[in-house]
Amino acid sequence: MSQIDSANTLKIIPLGGLHEIGKNTCVFEYNDEIVLLDAGLAFPTDGMHGINIVLPDMTYLRENRHKIRGMIVTHGHEDHIGGIPFHLKQFDIPVIYGPRLAMALLQDKLEEAGVADRTKLQTVTPREMVRVSPSFLVEYIRNTHSIADSFSVAIHTPVGVIIHTGDFKFDHTPVDGERFDLQRLAEHGEQGVLCLISDSTNSEVPGFTPSERAVFPNLDRVFAQASGRLIVTTFASSVHRVNMILELAKKHGRVVSVLGRSMLNVIAHARQLGYIKCEDDLFVPLNLLNKIPDENVLILTTGSQGEPMAALTRIANQEHRQVRIREGDTVVFSANPIPGNTIAVVNTIDKLMMLGAKVVYGREKGIHVSGHGAQEDQKLMLALTRPKFFLPVHGEHRMLVKHAETAQSMGVPAENMVIINNGDVVGLTTDSIRIVDKVPSGIELVDSSRAGVVHERVLKERQQLAEDGIVTVAAAIGWGGEWIAKPEVHLRGVVTVVEKARLTQLVVQTIESLVRDRWADYTQPIGNVIEVDWERLQTDIEMELRRLLRRELQTNPTVVFLLQPPVEPPAAVTTSRRQRSTAKVAS
Repeated sequence: MSQIDSANTLKIIPLGGLHEIGKNTCVFEYNDEIVLLDAGLAFPTDGMHGINIVLPDMTYLRENRHKIRGMIVTHGHEDHIGGIPFHLKQFDIPVIYGPRLAMALLQDKLEEAGVADRTKLQTVTPREMVRVSPSFLVEYIRNTHSIADSFSVAIHTPVGVIIHTGDFKFDHTPVDGERFDLQRLAEHGEQGVLCLISDSTNSEVPGFTPSERAVFPNLDRVFAQASGRLIVTTFASSVHRVNMILELAKKHGRVVSVLGRSMLNVIAHARQLGYIKCEDDLFVPLNLLNKIPDENVLILTTGSQGEPMAALTRIANQEHRQVRIREGDTVVFSANPIPGNTIAVVNTIDKLMMLGAKVVYGREKGIHVSGHGAQEDQKLMLALTRPKFFLPVHGEHRMLVKHAETAQSMGVPAENMVIINNGDVVGLTTDSIRIVDKVPSGIELVDSSRAGVVHERVLKERQQLAEDGIVTVAAAIGWGGEWIAKPEVHLRGVVTVVEKARLTQLVVQTIESLVRDRWADYTQPIGNVIEVDWERLQTDIEMELRRLLRRELQTNPTVVFLLQPPVEPPAAVTTSRRQRSTAKVAS
């Protein structure tokens, strides 16, 4: 580690959200105090077979759990709070501060995961200041984003004030009327901001990001033109969008049936907290829709990203028990694919069209706007806060670079900013910002069992199974090296021009040759007792079979070799427990 004056240096350590979209997680450390800001998740890529959730590597926090004083949550999106239940299974967080909606959603997650007793949830209001630890005083500043109840934060530390924007855009006509607190940002800028840590997602996009309200007239037009059932999908957490969709449903005389657990959950909490206002009779259970004319029906559903288990995906695959696409249906995608999901979304759209639906999608339709600020939003943030130092976060590498260029154009010197990777330790003092160290970084994978982290070795095995299949060989060998039962060969997912009979013959010959030529290597007579090293024999046979199959199949399938030694030894032979065991090895 570089030599630094720890007593006068604030460490900023992002564990996720850099050079990627998602799993935003940041550590602030001063002496022996650690405060976390958000702890999100990301979704798996196509090559992550069986993986449901991607988390940042939390080794550093596990090793320093005694320093953790609390967590700051900026808003309720999954890429900011989704990882918290998993982390609480590994270490306690004394208190988590956050907005009402985020805390309501998080409470459900913690109870479902059985970790609600591992922390205390504390709601905050605009301009409220919370003392997380002796060195960290945090002020919540209302901002505007694609989810209600979203905040930037001003973190008061011994080295100065740090502004973390969270996810933001400057929406001057917000759907819920809760405007960005520009005044408070400007006041901090006037008093002096040491460092601005800012969302870089749309740093390549010129201009301002349009207001969420800009979507309303375009959705209104689509609703007016739909003659049959309307099926609308958007992000469940986009409370403002959901609110507009419900408002338009009432305007056009449609009742609403909601599909998808996350959509139902968010709507319930948003209504309870007052972010969505509508009458109870607007909603109708799905099983009663067949009694209502198609022109009076709207189905609001999850699945805007083509998620395999989401309701709309199952409808497109004709796997949903209660909803079938029919001629005259209009399906509206009020969301753009996030990076990595484009193919899944396009496939879903194709399937819906082939079933007879009219599908409305695409940026040119104006039925979706981003929740992240573009270049002019980012310039306004820089102008209001006037930071001495700048740290671009939340974005892929090119986005971080572009955001840094924007900051330079606003007067922040190049030497007063750093572009970092997950795991980099940024040392911030009153006079400098630089990378001073590196902590473990990377990813931790969770599959559908959610029982624990899927190790990299397991993921590689799944990848190998997907690409080349599996070959299992079972054989039984006697005390003299003779066959008790001829080998059985089974192929699953293996493409081969070699006939199975021929392949089985080659396997038998390979095993017979090795046993015949090297049997003495595995046996050791001790008086009238013969010890056989079945474990070593099994390992060597498996290695030979792997070479054989790679040569004959021209692929590299997973090989599972099962060796069954004799259950009982001859009368004149005694054996150890190891000799009577069945060896099983997967490679």
